Order: sequence, then C-alpha cells, then structure tokens
Amino acid sequence: MKITNLSNLILAIFCLVFLNSCKNEEKQSNSSSEENAVEEQVSAENTTEEIPVVLFFGTSLTAGLGLDTAEAYPALIEKKMDSLGMDYSVVNAGLSGETTASGLNRLDWVFKQNVDILVIELGANDGLRGVSLDETRSNLEEIIKIAREKNPEVKIILAGMQIPPNMGEEYTSEFRSLFPELAKEYDLELIPFLLEGVAGDSKLNQQDGIHPTAEGQQILANNVWEVLKYDVQ
Repeated sequence: MKITNLSNLILAIFCLVFLNSCKNEEKQSNSSSEENAVEEQVSAENTTEEIPVVLFFGTSLTAGLGLDTAEAYPALIEKKMDSLGMDYSVVNAGLSGETTASGLNRLDWVFKQNVDILVIELGANDGLRGVSLDETRSNLEEIIKIAREKNPEVKIILAGMQIPPNMGEEYTSEFRSLFPELAKEYDLELIPFLLEGVAGDSKLNQQDGIHPTAEGQQILANNVWEVLKYDVQ
C-alpha cells in the first residue's frame, strides 16, 4: 500500500491563508513542475491494480500543516490498516486554507481517480471567516452529490467541526449543527468532532493554537478510525 500525498504538491498552486494564524505559511515555488508531478501521480494511481481507495479531502488539518507528511492523520490511518493487513490505497488530498467553495472547485480534479471511501473534512475555514452557513451547506451538498455521481457506491464520511464563538453564539451553534444535519439528510457517516480531545489543548497544538502537533494528529487519527473502521473491514 502506498499513500499519495497531494498536499505538499498542491500547496504551491493553491496556497491560501488559514485566517490570521496561517499568515506565516511559506510560499512555495515551481508551481508548474509540481502540478505536472501531481498529474503524474494521479495517472499512476489509475493504472495500478484495482485496490480500494480511501481519499481524505480537507484542509490543513488533513494535510498535516507544520509536520512531516507521515505524521498527518491519513498516514497514521494507513499505517493502522497496514498493520491489520487491509489492502487500501490512501490519498491525502488535504490543502491548507481550503474552504468548501475552493474544495468544490477542485473536486473534478480530485476525482480523476476512483474513490471508494471519501472522508470530507471541510468547513472549518468557512466558519472562521464567517462565510454564510447557507453557502457552506450548499457547497457541501454539491460535493456529496458529485461524489455519488462519480461513484454511486462511494461511502462518505463527514467530519464534524466546531469553531470558537467569535462570530456570535447563534452562528457558532448553527455551524456546529450543520454537520449532523447533513449526515442525517444525506445518509452519511459522521465523525462527531474531528478535533475532540485536541481543540483548546496547548500541549496538543502547534504555536498557532489551531494546527495539531504530531501527538495531536494521533488523536485525530483515532477519532477518524472509530468511524472508518466499520467501512474497511
């Protein structure tokens, strides 16, 4: 099994700002050559034997910003499945600064390969920026619909998110409720809160207070695995 880490390659092309905490992210260069390299990786994925694909589609939380790629939770889950003798190809399609709108815009590119299990970790950046909840909902709904058009048998897991009350109590509450509502409406599996056990703990987050440390990523992996494990058995 191999993991296709798209995050490092795509950062050069789509590098965005993750609110104020991410203003110090380094700009990448040589975007054209890296874009070509990503295209080659996707093509290579398509030409391999039919191994089920688990694709993690998300933000810098999924990409593992500030860490080695092997420390991000998708890689940790791949390692877990390897240890259990599960033959899956794991794709990390996390991108720093990703919103539901930008995620929707690159969905066709991501789905150049077949995806059997799709883990959606999007919405946190929308919430931190005060994006209309109707817009966030609409984008997530469209992502779900397109994924099912590409593969009617795809299993979709939605990662629930929460945000600080900066945008007001009403917005914060409705944002939190958005994910279980979508999971129920579209018959998705739900990770109640991706950052459960990590959010707000300075020992488990990097200096920006938002992105998990390597230890924090291990907890994220456990949170995801508690739901994903039923789909890969």
